[in-house]
Amino acid sequence: MFKPIPRKPTQCLRRVFLRSNSTAAPSTPPLLARMRTDLKTAMKAKDTARLNVLRSIISQINQQSKTAQPLTTDLHILTLLRKQSSSLHTALDQYASAGRDDLRASAAAELALIDEYAGHVETVGAEEVEKAVKEAVESVREKGGSVNVGTVLKSLFEEGGALEGKPVVRGEVAKVVKELLK
Repeated sequence: MFKPIPRKPTQCLRRVFLRSNSTAAPSTPPLLARMRTDLKTAMKAKDTARLNVLRSIISQINQQSKTAQPLTTDLHILTLLRKQSSSLHTALDQYASAGRDDLRASAAAELALIDEYAGHVETVGAEEVEKAVKEAVESVREKGGSVNVGTVLKSLFEEGGALEGKPVVRGEVAKVVKELLK
C-alpha cells in the first residue's frame, strides 16, 4: 500500500515563510487609487474624454511600474502629469498654428483634466521653497564652500536639510536655486 513520506520541519517552515511574504502588495499612492475609482465612474457615466485621459495616465503608470524606477508616490505621479501637461501645451500651440480647432478643443479638455488631477497633490508652497533656498545659500556661503546648484540642493535635501522628507518637486527647487544664484 501507499505510505506517505514524512516531511522535515524546515520544509514546512520555508513554505509558510514564502507564502506569507509573496502576498505582500506594495501600497498604492492615493492619487492612483482616486484615478482608478474615477475611471470606474467615468465608465459608468460614459464620459469618454475623462475615460481616455485616465486610461492613458494609468497605462503610463503601469508601464513605469515594470521598470527599475516605479512610480510609488503621488509626487512621482505629479511629475508624470506635468510632463503630459507640457506636451499638451506644445500640442495646443501646434494645433493653433495649423488651424485645427477640433484637435485644439480636445487637447484643451485633456489638459484641464490633467491639471485637475495634478491639483490634488499637495506640495510645499513656492514661498516656503524660496525661503528655504535662501537660507541654504546663506549657510553654504557661511561654511565657505562653493555656492553652486549642486551644493545648495544637497544641503536642502540631505539629512537634517530644510526640505528633507517634504513633498516638493526637486525640479522646481532646482529652478528656484538657479534663479537665485544668477
